[in-house]
Amino acid sequence: MNETRERNGSRSHPVEAEPPGGPAAAARPRTDLAVFGVAAVLTLAFVVWGATATDTLESVSGKLLDGTIRNGGWAFVLAASGFVVFALWLAMSRYGRITLGEEGEQPEFRTISWIAMMFSAGMGIGLMFYGVSEPLSHFTTPPPGTDPADANEAMETAMATTLFHWTLHPWAMYAVVGLAIAYSTFRRGRRQLISAVFTPLIGERRANGWGGRVIDILAIFATLFGSAASLGLGALQIGSGFTGLGWMGSVGTGLLVAVIAVLTVAFVASAVSGIAKGIQWLSNINMVLAVSLAVFVFLVGPSIFILDLLPTSIGAFVGDLPQMVGRTEASSGEGVADWLAGWTVFYWAWWISWTPFVGMFIARISRGRTIRQFVGGVILVPSTVSLVWFAIFGGSAMHLQDGDRLSGAGTAQGQLFDVLQQYPVATVTSVVVMILVGIFFVSGADAASIVMGTLSQRGSLEPTRTVVVFWGVLTGAVAAIMLLIGGGKGDALTGLQNLTILAAAPFTVVMVGLCVALNRDLRQDPLIIRGRKGKEAIETAVMVGHEKYDGDFELRIGPTACNDGTEAPPSEESALPEDSTLPEESTEPAPSSTSAR
Repeated sequence: MNETRERNGSRSHPVEAEPPGGPAAAARPRTDLAVFGVAAVLTLAFVVWGATATDTLESVSGKLLDGTIRNGGWAFVLAASGFVVFALWLAMSRYGRITLGEEGEQPEFRTISWIAMMFSAGMGIGLMFYGVSEPLSHFTTPPPGTDPADANEAMETAMATTLFHWTLHPWAMYAVVGLAIAYSTFRRGRRQLISAVFTPLIGERRANGWGGRVIDILAIFATLFGSAASLGLGALQIGSGFTGLGWMGSVGTGLLVAVIAVLTVAFVASAVSGIAKGIQWLSNINMVLAVSLAVFVFLVGPSIFILDLLPTSIGAFVGDLPQMVGRTEASSGEGVADWLAGWTVFYWAWWISWTPFVGMFIARISRGRTIRQFVGGVILVPSTVSLVWFAIFGGSAMHLQDGDRLSGAGTAQGQLFDVLQQYPVATVTSVVVMILVGIFFVSGADAASIVMGTLSQRGSLEPTRTVVVFWGVLTGAVAAIMLLIGGGKGDALTGLQNLTILAAAPFTVVMVGLCVALNRDLRQDPLIIRGRKGKEAIETAVMVGHEKYDGDFELRIGPTACNDGTEAPPSEESALPEDSTLPEESTEPAPSSTSAR
């Protein structure tokens, strides 16, 4: 480190320099016409295909999806567990103390708002949609390879399987992408693009060239279609609420399109208002409503049963984890392949299709947090909330089903309303559910619009309103069109989900590359280099001290040689006097020094 001083005496060595806190602020966001244009054209082409040849779209996507899951399901299974191990290892390793920003920088958002925004963007609609239906489905039809002896064991299996699909694995996928983007952007000063993360692997020129553009186009494509499919599920659930309340005899496409149109206007308005004013405000409201609904169901439902189910579910999850992680088509048991296609492998592919959107959005709101805080917040906090949520709603549903108070045969989007009908003020709670789904729709879609705007405008943290509005309107249009051509029953939406998975499947490879690139970046982080150099310097000094002074020596810090090669003048604080000698038998270290023996 002696050779790295500037003429003015300031430090310039990478080890000593503070890392950049983020990309340089551009005067105005510039749209990348190649990324924006190609993504827009491809999206519109698929919409036209779905509108003019629905049957062909469904047939082709179904066959391709079946082949992907049956032939590549093992890759999804291995990668999903690998991401969990990688993310948790980063948090527990020496890299965990690295700040996603400048050294000592404080988080941009309060912790409670950070968690609320992250949760709303990541799984808001999904938890509302599957909070009752998935545990109830596994309870009535246990997964292959399991043979519950009684209802209690069936409940344990159902909860363990549900938690496997909704806790560590999906959030680890989000954490890998979000962490890679946040570190690359706020620590290394690169643009907030998925392609920029690959700079350590493919070089800056390729990352900024067509190779990087292809990655960003795929990210926009997956984000748009993945968001539209999930938002369509939300619209179906709101429509089911109208039916459950008796406000309408049946739900038609006209109502669903109207719901999507109203919510599209709402989320576009929220998106252009900015993250702090729009998404944070909506997310905080939604968190209060969701907690209130969960507390209500807990109090009026089987409270003691739910409390018992919490530790039981954790134990069942831990105990069944090896079997669930290793369950593939090669597993013994009839119907394993079909079950995996409908559940585990489908979920892993579906979460991966959301990682560009959720990962980039989480990165955007996580500046100033350490890697350890990031992983803990992104994986452990939502996983805990998911555990409680499924225990309350899924546990209540299974308890009702076990007591023959619930048919268990309703549609997935209507089963939550069926449960609420068994408790007091069902009308009020059903309306709250529709409001929750609507706000989750808004907060998720406007976050997706901002992320797509960022990808379209060279990683700008504040994309222009025009681009954000364009992607927001197109997201609503895709969801509405696919519901419209599906007759309002979700058939075409299923075809869209298949296409989304197929389009996002290459991101499994991309995410593995992100892990490699992030690891390479972290090894060269200034904080890590300083620690490594310091350790090497101390070890060298101790070895020399033992060899030269037979273990009887002191370590003191002093100035190094000047640029011209002359010795630095001795200082009273850091250099020994010329006539000083090291004692032969030193028993105590000198003040302000380090003694090694």
